[in-house]
Amino acid sequence: MKRRNLLKAGAVVGAGLVLPLERLVASAAATANLAAFSVPLLVPPVLQPKTRTPDTDYYEMTLKQADVEIIPGTTSRVLTFNGSFPGPTLAVTQGRPVVVKQINQLGEAVNVHLHGAFVAPEHDGYPTDLIQPGGSRDYRYPNQQRATTLWYHSHAHHKEAEQVYRGLAGFYVIHDPGDPWLNLPSGAQDVPLLFRDIRIDENNQLVYFPGDFRGRRTILVNGRPQPYFKVATRKYRLRLLNGSNDRGFKFSLSNGAKFYVIGSDGGYLPNNVPLSTIELFPAERLDVIVDFGGQPVGTQIVLRNDFGEAAETQEILRFDVDRVESDSTRIPDNGQLPQLPAIPTPTVTRDIALSFDLPNRRFLINGQPFDPNRVDFTVRKDKPELWRITNNDTQFGITHSMHLHLVQFRVVSRNGVPVAPVEAGWKDTVTVRAGETVLVNTTFTGFTGKYVFHCHLLDHSSNAMMAQVEVVP
Repeated sequence: MKRRNLLKAGAVVGAGLVLPLERLVASAAATANLAAFSVPLLVPPVLQPKTRTPDTDYYEMTLKQADVEIIPGTTSRVLTFNGSFPGPTLAVTQGRPVVVKQINQLGEAVNVHLHGAFVAPEHDGYPTDLIQPGGSRDYRYPNQQRATTLWYHSHAHHKEAEQVYRGLAGFYVIHDPGDPWLNLPSGAQDVPLLFRDIRIDENNQLVYFPGDFRGRRTILVNGRPQPYFKVATRKYRLRLLNGSNDRGFKFSLSNGAKFYVIGSDGGYLPNNVPLSTIELFPAERLDVIVDFGGQPVGTQIVLRNDFGEAAETQEILRFDVDRVESDSTRIPDNGQLPQLPAIPTPTVTRDIALSFDLPNRRFLINGQPFDPNRVDFTVRKDKPELWRITNNDTQFGITHSMHLHLVQFRVVSRNGVPVAPVEAGWKDTVTVRAGETVLVNTTFTGFTGKYVFHCHLLDHSSNAMMAQVEVVP
């Protein structure tokens, strides 16, 4: 999606909203005096279970406001899990269930969705299944899926966009006990990176307007602007997550080095995919290896974003090679990663049309706004389906995405052309550009009940761009 079209999208969503010039200037200037790469990268803490039983781990988190340091020397009021911005990482084991108690100490209703997870409907964070202020809820996650990088975030009806924007998001990493044989970078060399954008005012407070793409000019990595990260002369596994409401990224490394992509939303790709540039749209994840071996101590390599305007931050994160270390880890050869099954023959084809309702200023799926009392599709459990998703927002050139709850799916083609290897693995979110038709093969399995699907440009889903399926036996 071209930058000017994203600006149009923001203007449409915020139609009728007047942003005074002085607010725009103050927001842009809030980080202007902060020297680039003057703050260290912060890695979110790994949350430890509160208790363990022979078959389940039990965690506890508190949703609360907190004052955190985004701009050094000042604090910004955000929404957090356990006071952490982003929230703490849950590192869990494939096949071992966990229960996460979420305690709501915010002054508003909230809930939590584990994005990309295979869970029963009552634990999925359905938009109207809310935790009221002062209340709590236990979410049970079976972790019966491939090793992968998921993330958790608010999904409260009409509030998800602002609550996620203000901080309610964090990593959830499923580890396969059999992974060590792959000899991938691990421990301190396995690093989650959450990228997102904010508008910050002259008082260093986050400012939220729906569709305010143009004003969100400060890019954060794990909650900090333009941080540096000290690395050794070895390989690192980077788990990349676009946690923005609306912004896409196009990453490259300043020395021209490649990203070796080994996984996407739903787990490992069958082969590593070496790429010089990678795109990442809201809610998508990529699992990559970057090799700093052979670099002289003192080398500085910058992660660049080439998706945006020159006036915006282009240099996102700097890797500083500051020490020599031996390294026995490897980039997997073709065929060493778990292979993908054949795509099954669909039994049903469904059409999903994405559009913008200009008179009512809302986004629609198949011409309708979200209604929790309406079932849009009745889906048979274990029956493969083909979803034909078309973005009809050609007037404003608005990119949409489609996120399906419960399932990981396979993207078959874009406008009739098979997708590139980096997009051919398991996915739970797919980007659909204006005028584009994307074919997705999906099978709802394991659980029955109601699940939503929606655009994961969260300013769109909060503004009606959501629908639901009911999975039946």
